[in-house]
Amino acid sequence: MAVLEWIETLHRDTVLDKQGYMELIADCSEEEAKTLFEKACAVKEQYYQKEVYVRGLIEFSNYCRNNCYYCGIRSQNRCVERYRLSPSEILSCVEEGYALGFRTFVLQSGEDCGYSAQEIGHLVSDIKKRHSDCAVTLSVGERERDIYQYWFECGADRYLLRHETATKEHYEMLHPKELSFENRIRCLYDLKEIGYQVGAGFMVGSPYQTTEHLANDILFLKALEPHMIGIGPFIAQKDSPFADMPNGTLNQTLLMLGILRLSFPKVLLPATTALGTIDPRGREYGILAGANVVMPNLSPVGVREKYQLYDNKICTGEESAQCKHCLSNRMESIGHHIVISRGDYFDRQKRQIDK
Repeated sequence: MAVLEWIETLHRDTVLDKQGYMELIADCSEEEAKTLFEKACAVKEQYYQKEVYVRGLIEFSNYCRNNCYYCGIRSQNRCVERYRLSPSEILSCVEEGYALGFRTFVLQSGEDCGYSAQEIGHLVSDIKKRHSDCAVTLSVGERERDIYQYWFECGADRYLLRHETATKEHYEMLHPKELSFENRIRCLYDLKEIGYQVGAGFMVGSPYQTTEHLANDILFLKALEPHMIGIGPFIAQKDSPFADMPNGTLNQTLLMLGILRLSFPKVLLPATTALGTIDPRGREYGILAGANVVMPNLSPVGVREKYQLYDNKICTGEESAQCKHCLSNRMESIGHHIVISRGDYFDRQKRQIDK
């Protein structure tokens, strides 16, 4: 089947078989990609118009117990200057963000055992007590189901946990043997069953990745049906075992964004900071390929350069207000606009309106 036929089939049915995804990913030309992006944006606008949701990202610790081979804050990287924000510092970031109009806060860290489950739970509860109109998203890695349940009961709304790759053999090429592919997948299904709005995702162009791996990622996501899908290009980090590996590309990442939008019409799909790192207008291109979320950084400027998952990360020296103002102007330049909203998944919004 020709690429344009695969695009039409995906537009109509929202799913292809594995061979269809592989052919679409491998053979899509620049002109065919334009058609893909046009259809992806049309589908996105059926549910979200030209609105772009913002998430205030607070990177509150760069300690991590894991040693993932691609990551700049992996446990064995001795070149990292480690930091932890105190609960009062995190709450200060939230207050500043709320004043700027943010209504979703993403608390992200490495897998840092320096915070107890209770400390994180109390922090979530404090944020929700102060700002009941806000959503709180956690992104702190793999935990036991009872801890996820506890944080949900404390008021956490969403949880981000990239699966990184849905192919076990590929997962084991990217991670040390202590980390289990099966446990990562278990965590995602636990989160979904508990009731979180769940985000999964993967790197595009990661070391040893094949077209078949990417097709497997999409098929896994079709089974999981997450509310959010976070993808971005692999960017090598100079102090990691993959320092000399080639980066993922803008074009392949945009292609995957378009395919994901047609496969998951209602999904919340970020144009990531990594996309903006490999191209000055990467986030704008991401929105025009089907994305509808951006995540400006609310972390204190003094620690931003220390949270280096990959090299040359953008916006490390900007104040929070600068980040939001810059992104707002960028979205306006492509005919979109940032909205002050929790920015829930479409079905959640509809249920709230129907009530």
